[in-house]
Amino acid sequence: MSGHSKWASIKHKKAATDSKRGKVFTKLIKELTVAARFGGGGNPDANPRLRLAISRAKESNMPKDNIEKAIKKGTGELPGVIYEEVTYEGYGPGGVAMLVDVLTDNKNRAASEIRNIFSKRGANMAGAGSVSWMFQPKGMIIVEKKECAEDKLMNIILENGAEDMTVQDETYEISTAVKDFENVKKAVEDNGVIAVSAEITKVPANTVKINDKSTAQQILNLISTLEDHDDVQNVYANFDIPDEILKEIEV
Repeated sequence: MSGHSKWASIKHKKAATDSKRGKVFTKLIKELTVAARFGGGGNPDANPRLRLAISRAKESNMPKDNIEKAIKKGTGELPGVIYEEVTYEGYGPGGVAMLVDVLTDNKNRAASEIRNIFSKRGANMAGAGSVSWMFQPKGMIIVEKKECAEDKLMNIILENGAEDMTVQDETYEISTAVKDFENVKKAVEDNGVIAVSAEITKVPANTVKINDKSTAQQILNLISTLEDHDDVQNVYANFDIPDEILKEIEV
């Protein structure tokens, strides 16, 4: 879990830059459209995936009109591009297992471009099922320690269905079953606690310790390059890079 959570914190710091490039809105619009098309229709009350996508869009200050248009494209009320979902698997530097979730209107182009990124960054694509078995869907909420006392936060989350909370150097990592994620997230928010990150993610069963700064830099550069690709929605990896190395690295 630590690899993902540390990367989530890094992404949070990059968010302002990404937003300026329009990357965040582009990816959110795709997710809203696909969630409405395949998640159970355009009513968020009956469509958990869409509900989460709308929440993320609002957190990113996406205008209401943009959200509504994306949903209507998904339901067919407005014309729009048909996106397909595909997950690519592979191994990064240091033998780190990786999953890359993609939404694309051209799977052949996407596969070629993702493979090219892997190749140029010292990584290798792998066949379906090669690494996906290592990851399990989970809800994850990351809260900075300054937001709340440990005992208070623990009581809040356990009363609302969280599975566990681990304490890192600067943050608390709250994990939940997917079905309980929204309840726990709402309970945290209702108590005035602001999360650094709150999302449905894929958590590795085990991690690969990376103690070499150069390899750590390669891994983070690879993930950053993948996430900059317009078709890539999420990247998951099972690296565990010590905090002292992370602090020395520029992404």
